[in-house]
Amino acid sequence: MDYIEIKLTFSESDPWKEIFITLLNEEGCDSFMEEEDNLLFAYIPQNKFNEKKILDLVQHHSFDVKCYISFSKIETQDWNAMWESNYAPVLIANKCFIHAPFHAPMNDVAYNIMIEPKMSFGTAHHETTSLMLEYLLEEELQGKSLLDMGSGTGILAILANKKGANPITAIDNDDWAYRNNIENNERNHVENMQVIHGNAQNIPDIQYDIVLANINRNILLDDIPAYYAALQKSSALFLSGFYKNPDLTLIKEKCLQYNLHFVSYKEKNNWVATKFEKM
Repeated sequence: MDYIEIKLTFSESDPWKEIFITLLNEEGCDSFMEEEDNLLFAYIPQNKFNEKKILDLVQHHSFDVKCYISFSKIETQDWNAMWESNYAPVLIANKCFIHAPFHAPMNDVAYNIMIEPKMSFGTAHHETTSLMLEYLLEEELQGKSLLDMGSGTGILAILANKKGANPITAIDNDDWAYRNNIENNERNHVENMQVIHGNAQNIPDIQYDIVLANINRNILLDDIPAYYAALQKSSALFLSGFYKNPDLTLIKEKCLQYNLHFVSYKEKNNWVATKFEKM
C-alpha cells in the first residue's frame, strides 16, 4: 500500500499541531511525526487520500495561524526502508522488550517480542501501543480468552499469548497487517491465535474475557456495540487510538450507553488508553 506524506508548516507552534493532528486523523491520516516547533508530517493511505478535502481543511480553517502544506508520495518499498532504518528497540515498564529481527533480545526481562513491522501499525513506538502494552503487563491473562481488534503487527496479542491468554483472536482490515501478524506469530512461536482479515463484522460468535481495540476514535465509536456484544459479563475492554481532549469524553459517553463501566485511563502526550468493564 502506498502512502501520501502531508507536510504542514505553521507560522507558530502550540497548540496548532495537536489541533491539526485531531482534524487530519478524522480525514484518514493514521500516523504522525512532529519535527521542530512548527513542523508536522501526517501520513495517509493513498486509497483514502482526498487532496481537495485536505486542502480545504488546511487552507480554509478559522484558526488564527498560517499553515503551509505540501504532499509527496511514499511508495511501499520506501516506506518499509524508512521503518527499518529508523526502527529502534523499545522497553516497556522494564518488563517487555520489543525488537526487530536485526536486534539482539534483552536479558533479565520477563518478555522478549520480535516484531518486523513492515507497514503494519504496532511497534510500541507510538504512545497508544505502549500504553496498551502497559495495561496488558498489569493484567492477569492466564487462561483468559482475548480479542484484539485492529491488531496491526499483532504485538498486543503476542504479549497476551506470552502471558498465558488462550484462545486469542486478532482481526485487522488491512491485508498487509493480516499477513504481517501471521509472520510475527511465527517469529514468536505463537500457535493459539486465530488471525482474521476483516473488521467488527467478522468477530466470531463467541464472547471473550478481554477485548482490545487500538484503532481511532471514529471507528471505536462505531464499533463499541460490537465490542460489548463480544464481551462476557464482568470482563474488560481496553480502548486506545484517540486523544484525551476532546475524545475521551465521547468514548466514555458511548460506553456508558452500553453499560460499560469506566475504570481508568493512561495518558502520554495527550494520547490515551482506557479500561472499561462490562457490568
